[in-house]
Amino acid sequence: MFVTTAGRTDGVWITKAKGLAEELNVTYVPRKKRSVKALQKIIQDDCLVLGKERLELYSMDSDEPFFFHPNIAMLRIKRLMNGEDDPLISTGQITEGMKILDCTLGLGSDALTVSYQVGPTGMVTGIESNVYLAKIVQTGLREWETGNPSVDESMRRVKIIMGDHLDFLKRLETDSFDIVYFDPMFEERISESDGIRPLAHFAAAEPITEEAVNEAKRIARHKVILKDHFRSRRFSEFGFSVHIRKSAKFHYGVIETNKH
Repeated sequence: MFVTTAGRTDGVWITKAKGLAEELNVTYVPRKKRSVKALQKIIQDDCLVLGKERLELYSMDSDEPFFFHPNIAMLRIKRLMNGEDDPLISTGQITEGMKILDCTLGLGSDALTVSYQVGPTGMVTGIESNVYLAKIVQTGLREWETGNPSVDESMRRVKIIMGDHLDFLKRLETDSFDIVYFDPMFEERISESDGIRPLAHFAAAEPITEEAVNEAKRIARHKVILKDHFRSRRFSEFGFSVHIRKSAKFHYGVIETNKH
């Protein structure tokens, strides 16, 4: 991985790009009017591009950059504002003031939607093992302005942990969250998910393990939730009760803990 600036830049953004490279312990490469692909051909690596509008992540094998955008979460939040159901919110019976742990942050859509639902008295923590993906989502949640103050506040409240979810789970106190949530990479590809193609190269592919599920059950006061492909073996393997969603390509599995 290396860091460069957008095509049109200045000294301020060059300094910021160098600072980002130092923070991530990677190389800074001056742009010098070269295209991202030209730089990648020379360096032979993935690339983070810091621009005035956003931070972009380019893989070597894709022309499409990944960047943070809250569009999917915004649609879901608007439905909640209109009194409509959101499948994750209804499955988890998520209400204001709850503490939610998202073990597979990814694009941050679930974390942002849930943050809106739990409100300022609640708490949402998201874990992402890919440091570059985590940095992009963290930057987006901190800086993106939607024009809706309540949504912007929901974005700012999401806390992001960069690291392995099992390591983090092991360090947590028993019953420290209301719900622990997993949304791993599906074992089968869903064609409708082509919008996340730029993410596939970077998203963590490590499987959800029995040890992680057991730790989640220790930590969750109410529920452990797994989102997965409707044909996934993980529901039965780990003892999740499946909430079948007619015509949907993915279902939610739930383990009730109900300790309090």
